[in-house]
Amino acid sequence: MFVKTGDKVKVIAGKEKGKEGTVIKVDRKNNRVVVKGLNMIKKHEKPSQTNANGGVVETEGSIHASNVMLVDPESGKPTRIGHEVVDGKKVRIAKVSGKAIDKK
Repeated sequence: MFVKTGDKVKVIAGKEKGKEGTVIKVDRKNNRVVVKGLNMIKKHEKPSQTNANGGVVETEGSIHASNVMLVDPESGKPTRIGHEVVDGKKVRIAKVSGKAIDKK
């Protein structure tokens, strides 16, 4: 998958279109990502040891990976991703700026 945990992404489709956030979790099996502060859902929870009172809890829902686009760290614009081998390691390359995204 082109997105990793900690990447800054922009939502390009759906009710959260145009908003940006950081990826918290990546589900490779279902091709979905969870973005901090976006796609908030309300979940009803019973009282338990971890949540003594129970009630309605608001959490982030997942978004399909095709509906998000990585933000280029240099220009701040959404970009597609390419791959190159640099010094024997495969790194992600931003198509907008041509710079490596992965930290060295």
